[in-house]
Amino acid sequence: MPSITAVPVSRPVRIEVTGASLNGDVTVPEGAQGLVVFVHGSGSSRFSQRNRAVADCLLHAQLGTLLLDLLTEPEERTDAVTAEFRFDIPLLADRTTGVVDWMGVSPLLRSLPLGLFGASTGAAAALIAAADRSQLVRAVVSRGGRPDLAGPALDRVVAPTLLIVGGRDDAVLDVNREAYDRLRSVRDLEIVEGATHLFEEPGALDKVGHLAAAWFLEHLPK
Repeated sequence: MPSITAVPVSRPVRIEVTGASLNGDVTVPEGAQGLVVFVHGSGSSRFSQRNRAVADCLLHAQLGTLLLDLLTEPEERTDAVTAEFRFDIPLLADRTTGVVDWMGVSPLLRSLPLGLFGASTGAAAALIAAADRSQLVRAVVSRGGRPDLAGPALDRVVAPTLLIVGGRDDAVLDVNREAYDRLRSVRDLEIVEGATHLFEEPGALDKVGHLAAAWFLEHLPK
């Protein structure tokens, strides 16, 4: 009789960071090789179908995932009207750093090597957190990100960093090439040919997921 692989169960978590209580969903498969925190970008949340599609790829590669909301529910309601929080990089970075600190003391998760997956403006927040918590963050992947918005922190990133950009996302591709040149860590730039900013084309998100899983598996395990 063929063996049956247990489907990992997601459980809700609430993470207390400075000035906010953040909601998240954590999933850790048996024999996890690490845990990846998803740092969402403009107007997104832990329910993002794009991030959840990538998270499924990581879970199949035996990587745990933490999908979270970087904004509180009142902030999300305000942001939906004004967009004032989604580009507040210092706020998003501070909260991402707070989540990394929480991971570092969590009895159930602190033993897992930690990676960050950032999308859009969330990529900048992930890179700043990686620079500020270099002993905890072992690898970073950016999907259609704005690493340029990390500013001077780019020069301090030591975690191996993969930048993934759609081949038809011209403006974002340009800033990613510039960020690639500034990074001093192990880094790579992968261009998904034919993909636009949201990777909505058939097979584009699968490609992102496989690239991210390979990067994390190479750089996270001890």
